[in-house]
Amino acid sequence: MRDTYLTVKEVAEGYYTEKRSKFYAFLHHVDTAEEVRTLQQQYRKKYYDARHVCYAYRIGPEGEEYRANDDGEPSSTAGKPILGAMLSADITNVVIFVIRYYGGVNLGTGGLIVAYREAARMAVEDARERELIEERQVEEEITYTFPYEMMNSVMKVVKDLEPRIVAQDFQMTCSITLSIRKTMMPQLRARLEAIQNN
Repeated sequence: MRDTYLTVKEVAEGYYTEKRSKFYAFLHHVDTAEEVRTLQQQYRKKYYDARHVCYAYRIGPEGEEYRANDDGEPSSTAGKPILGAMLSADITNVVIFVIRYYGGVNLGTGGLIVAYREAARMAVEDARERELIEERQVEEEITYTFPYEMMNSVMKVVKDLEPRIVAQDFQMTCSITLSIRKTMMPQLRARLEAIQNN
């Protein structure tokens, strides 16, 4: 079970040209498919005169949610090669858009696969060169409710294990939401349960 993954922190770009067709690639960090749709609309608007706006994305620490879209290109000639570039770089929580301006010469399926793959690869290469690829931790959240008199015990666990405090509410009944590296969650749960049992 992995509890870290590689992603990008800023937009990276790539460019490839073949037989006067131009391929512009943009690599973004995303956390949801909804973000992908928003970006897609922005690219369609910005490059309204482009023939195709193809993309692929991977979301989740293991890249378990993914999609490849050919946007009218022959099946599997655009989205899959773009996805392949992400898999080769082992990055996730990313989307790559490749915008194609048609140059008047058909590239054939083989030519298209190479062009989309190269444009996407160049965006990944740009991210590498500019040191935009970073490792992030997979975190899990837990919300813990406790009486006020247990505050010191709870805060000791927080101090020891250093989870990120997402939210806290200290009234008569207190509640705290903590986020911690996935592999450390069992330890955090056990420590919090131990307080309750004392």
